Amino acid sequence: MKYYLSSARARFWILVAIVSISGFSQGMLLPLIAVIFEQDGVSSALNGLSATGLYIGIIAVAPFMEPQLRKFGFKPLILVGGAMVILALLAFPLWKSVLFWFILRILIGVGDQALHFSTQTWITSTSPHHKLGRNIAIYGMSFSVGFGAGPLFVPLVEVFEALPFIISGVLCLIAWSLVFFLRNDFPEHSASSMGAKGTLQRFQTALVIGWVAFLPPLGYGFLEASLSAIYPVYALRQSFDISMVSYILAAFSIGAIATQLPLGELSDRIGRKKVLMIALSGGGMAFLVATFFESNAWLTLVLFVVAGMFVGSTFSLGISYMTDLMPKELLPTGNLLCGVAFSVGSLLGPAAGGLFLEVTEQLSFLLLITGILLTLFTIIAFKGPRKQTA
Repeated sequence: MKYYLSSARARFWILVAIVSISGFSQGMLLPLIAVIFEQDGVSSALNGLSATGLYIGIIAVAPFMEPQLRKFGFKPLILVGGAMVILALLAFPLWKSVLFWFILRILIGVGDQALHFSTQTWITSTSPHHKLGRNIAIYGMSFSVGFGAGPLFVPLVEVFEALPFIISGVLCLIAWSLVFFLRNDFPEHSASSMGAKGTLQRFQTALVIGWVAFLPPLGYGFLEASLSAIYPVYALRQSFDISMVSYILAAFSIGAIATQLPLGELSDRIGRKKVLMIALSGGGMAFLVATFFESNAWLTLVLFVVAGMFVGSTFSLGISYMTDLMPKELLPTGNLLCGVAFSVGSLLGPAAGGLFLEVTEQLSFLLLITGILLTLFTIIAFKGPRKQTA
């Protein structure tokens, strides 16, 4: 006889734990491979291009994800996605090759898309409206906790190159096993949500309704991936050691963790758009100030904490914003498009960051991040909906 946890609270915290471990794997993998390739003499452009494998996998599988969710439910997709991530992580030590690791990153991207899309939609579909900002903030905070802890394990590469991959794979396996205790569930659907024509119509409608809510995940994807995959290369060229780079990246996540829940609850009170504008402008200014002091590692670390306190919540705020704007039957589509937007940004981040390092040797890498954040602030401030549900 199978035993399932029936408590919505227990289900929520299991989903949060899964996302946290997934964040840990991503947070470790990006700087870990960037450092390994930099030490092996791989060019920054190729290094950044290799990092896009994760997001190519996410984008490639995205069009097929929603029909599978509606057909099989949340639990099977989480199990399949988690299994793909675990097997790929444990396969990294088998063969050290730029091409092989690129393929493994694509597989992790496919698994992560299934995992994140399912958990994110499950949470947004079952959260009461007055707790939506809080619950999505906890969701985002759990990812940030894992993502922030990930870079701290990068120095283990100096002990044994395969060790970080093995630790990450085992932790994912432990979190993945908890899913077996959950009873499967399905998203809401309407007659128009079925079939290929319905899928195309849902995408078009969701884009028209919620396009502005997809910009924060897009920007955060660019920010997170470029910082994790390319900033270590830039920092190493600034004569920072590997441990210091790990601390700086972790500092950004610590800042994000500290304010994720307060900003989420604030958005429940005063509206997502206002909080997003505060976050994007504050983060942009923090990174701009950091460009003047980046030769000082410890001051850079402090400014990364400040930046994280502002922009570390933009992904979860974007999801909440989208949920406010979207009809409930379109929530799976909206969540999927948030993931796609994040992945597009993540795909562009390492590639643009690597190219930026190649062609602008005299400019600070952080100017690129500043420009992206302030551009998004301007678009949301002047083009976003004037009113929304708080």
